[in-house]
Amino acid sequence: MTDAVDLTVAPAGADWDIASIVDALRTVRLNALEHRKRRQNPPKLPSRKALEAIVDGLAAALFPNRLGLPDLKEDGLDYFVGHTLDVALKDLHTQIRLELAFASTLESDNTDEEAPSARAIVSQFAAALPGIRQTLDTDILAAYEGDPAARSVDEVLVCYPGITAIIHHRLAHQLYKLGVPLVARMIAEIAHSRTGIDIHPGATIGDSFFVDHGTGVVIGETTIIGNHVRLYQAVTLGAKRFPADESGVLIKGNARHPIVEDDVVVYAGATILGRITIGRGSSIGGNVWLTHSVPPGSNITQAQMRSGVLPLPEGQMAANAIPGANPSGPAQYG
Repeated sequence: MTDAVDLTVAPAGADWDIASIVDALRTVRLNALEHRKRRQNPPKLPSRKALEAIVDGLAAALFPNRLGLPDLKEDGLDYFVGHTLDVALKDLHTQIRLELAFASTLESDNTDEEAPSARAIVSQFAAALPGIRQTLDTDILAAYEGDPAARSVDEVLVCYPGITAIIHHRLAHQLYKLGVPLVARMIAEIAHSRTGIDIHPGATIGDSFFVDHGTGVVIGETTIIGNHVRLYQAVTLGAKRFPADESGVLIKGNARHPIVEDDVVVYAGATILGRITIGRGSSIGGNVWLTHSVPPGSNITQAQMRSGVLPLPEGQMAANAIPGANPSGPAQYG
């Protein structure tokens, strides 16, 4: 029988020279702050760990019977929701204060003296939670109705990564609109880590949204998605190009991602790039690479893209070749 090992004692002769490493790290850190002109005011940012707990608390308050404590009784639900919300919103207030303080240390021409306080932002966010819950109910129902493998809406809520991602997104998008994009982006990246689904908090997404399977889905900041849209794994709604100013610095904030209208299905591996419009009721096949708009009712497949001729929505004339393949190609919808 082997002797027990005392894990609190370093191996004999171990010498990692911690003091010199600490000194070297301090030098690198201070040089970086000096380069960024932040030596006298190092950044204090919101905490990802804190935000993980906050989102989990908010989700439990939104769905206490399924995401709350396992032994909750009906007569204790409101107390649980109230207490959980109180803790989550107080902690969120702290994180938003950190972001606002950080933003105030940036260049003065980027600050806004009329910006709302952390308390006002949290108050508006809290007031939006019932509406967020109602929208999430449409997402959960869309997932249940759209997947023959789903046995119940409860299974969808607790098991499907697409629902986990959209819960995070609905919360993050509200915070993004209220003027705290860093906290919103951190919440989005928590969802990305948990699910493999990357949705920028700036993306606008309508009701009854369903991401099936989901791994590898990317949805860019200025994407606009309508109601009853379904995406499969590895779909990208991205930018086609990144314009730069005269100094070569990327221009930020311009509309550069797709518009996906109502009742569209995008199958696995499809890549849709640029400020183009996918018309209502269209179907985009697997692994299609699409960089131009398509009219409502289109059915786009790899074979059609290779041939340079797109299918016609019902009732349209035959001038609908891919732009460039036919000079009388279709009108652009974006």
